[in-house]
Amino acid sequence: MENENPLKGTAVYVRHDNVEQALRKFKKKVMSSGLLQEIRDREFYEKPTWERKRKKGAAKARWRKELSKQQLPKKLF
Repeated sequence: MENENPLKGTAVYVRHDNVEQALRKFKKKVMSSGLLQEIRDREFYEKPTWERKRKKGAAKARWRKELSKQQLPKKLF
């Protein structure tokens, strides 16, 4: 009965004293649910204008990265 809804909590059941494996599964579930990132984002208030500016900068960086992948390599002679 594993919970997939992050609002209800993340649970991992330990079987036969296999704590290391359960810990790895728990870490994976927390990372995939985005719970840790949400906590980090909510730690400090971010003005809406700062959020827009940050997201716009990230979009520009992604676009530049995509363009650099499409370009031919520089001549090395």
